[in-house]
Amino acid sequence: MDAAFLSSYPALAADQGLLAKLQALKLVVFDVDGVLTDGRLLYTEQGETIKRFNVKDGVAMKLLPKWGVQVAVITAKDSAPLRQRMKELKVEYFYPGCHNKAEAFDGLVERLGITPDEAAYVGDDVIDLQVMPKIGVALCPADAHILLQRHCPIILSKAAGEGVAREVADMVLASRMSLEHAYELAQKPEFEK
Repeated sequence: MDAAFLSSYPALAADQGLLAKLQALKLVVFDVDGVLTDGRLLYTEQGETIKRFNVKDGVAMKLLPKWGVQVAVITAKDSAPLRQRMKELKVEYFYPGCHNKAEAFDGLVERLGITPDEAAYVGDDVIDLQVMPKIGVALCPADAHILLQRHCPIILSKAAGEGVAREVADMVLASRMSLEHAYELAQKPEFEK
């Protein structure tokens, strides 16, 4: 465990059960707009959307599965740039254009053979409340809507699009090992393949 890293989260110090839940996670589900992106949509003259992703999140989303924690993305939006990014990151459990996130989540945990308590969900807006009451650990970016903040025992230090997935991955990995040990895999040349 990386106690030095985890000490910056008062919620973990106040609730040891929360730390145990982080240690038991087998799945982390991310929303996209307002979590992996800053939530802004840019449109070209041709009407195409442009999204900006944080490269640090990519490392996190590739590293978690290597340590036994699956990654999923459930989002109400769908676009070519989003599909491209998920393909680059090899996100196996990707649910674009999903307006019933609870149904998608229920199907995913059944498919993986895990319980909802073994899952974390990272969201930023009220549609994410479809899933958050069902899961083991709810997290949200620092700038998430106030209703989500009320349902999340862990409010991250990062705002939307500023490395939210990386912060979540660091927290999950730090609950199990030192971050130095966790990132040894990311330092190997084959990690980027």
